[in-house]
Formats: sequence, C-alpha cells, structure tokens
Amino acid sequence: MCGNNMSASAPAARKATAAVIFLHGLGDTGFDIIGLSPDSQEDEPGIKHAAEYVKTLIDQEVKNGIPSDRIILGGFSQGGALSLYTALTTQQKLAGVTALSCWLPLRSSFPQVGPISGVNRDISILQCHGDSDPLVPLMFGSLTAEKLKTLVNPANVTFKVYEGMMHSSCPQEMVDIRQFIDKILPPVD
Repeated sequence: MCGNNMSASAPAARKATAAVIFLHGLGDTGFDIIGLSPDSQEDEPGIKHAAEYVKTLIDQEVKNGIPSDRIILGGFSQGGALSLYTALTTQQKLAGVTALSCWLPLRSSFPQVGPISGVNRDISILQCHGDSDPLVPLMFGSLTAEKLKTLVNPANVTFKVYEGMMHSSCPQEMVDIRQFIDKILPPVD
C-alpha cells in the first residue's frame, strides 16, 4: 500500500492465472488491536468489517478472470490474522493462506471441536513465526497452529518456526513462502 492508501500493481507480462492478496500489519489502516494476551478483548466489528473488505478484493480478482481457488490470502502480523479469519469464514474456495507472525482472531467464534463448515476445510495454510518475537509471542503462533489443525485438514497446516527471528522476516521464511506458493499455485497453460 502506498501512503495514500491506493494499491499499486505492475502490468502483467501475460494474462494472470493466479493471485496473491497480501495484507500488511498494524500501523496503517484496518481493525484495532485492543490487547495481545489470550484473554484480551478483540474488535469483533472491526475484524468482521475488514474481512468483508478482503472478500470484495477476492471478488474483484474473480471478476478479472482469476478463479477463487487460484487465490492465496496472506499477511504479516495483523494482516496474517485477518487472512486466517477471512479464509475460515468466506464462502469463496481459496488456494491457501500464508500467515506470518500472527494469530487467529475471534478464535472462540469457531467450533470448539471438529472442522469448520464451508468450502475451505481442505485449504493449505503456511504459518510462520519467529521464536524471538516480542510483539506476538511464539505461544500465540503455536496455539493458533493447534487450533487450525482442528478446523481444517490437519495435514494441510504447516507451522514453521525461525530461530532468532523477531517480529519480522528472514530469508529462509521468504524461500519457504515461495515454495508454498509454487506448490499450491502451479503454472497453468
């Protein structure tokens, strides 16, 4: 996102057959975080409103000719949290989610036991977290991964931890994301 909140895109060299929608973390626009502890109150209306907005971005890609099951949602921190929530609540079948240094918001609104209902029960999820994250502790990532494995096919949930990584990224994480995208969005002719 640019400073004026307009998204920028480069013209495609050939017709796009897939899309990745990636959401930034706190510090720009979006829903508010009231606190980062397991019992913190969450901005439920804000989260739901933001998820509806992301669903309109998915709809726009579909209108542009990209099948929804060739779309990956992703994000960092709050953006990753929103990506997870949106993927688990949308009726649009998605290819996957890359959730970086984040957590599952409104986790109590999901089934306590058993998979979610909906089209994304078999979605592929790559969740990445640093073991030295001071803002979103690794425990949040670990608890999220365990919860995700109860909501979707557990074989499709990958949780990777990066030694020494704080609330940021690292080269190995980028390699892992690229491999994930290449695997679930192979080229089509």
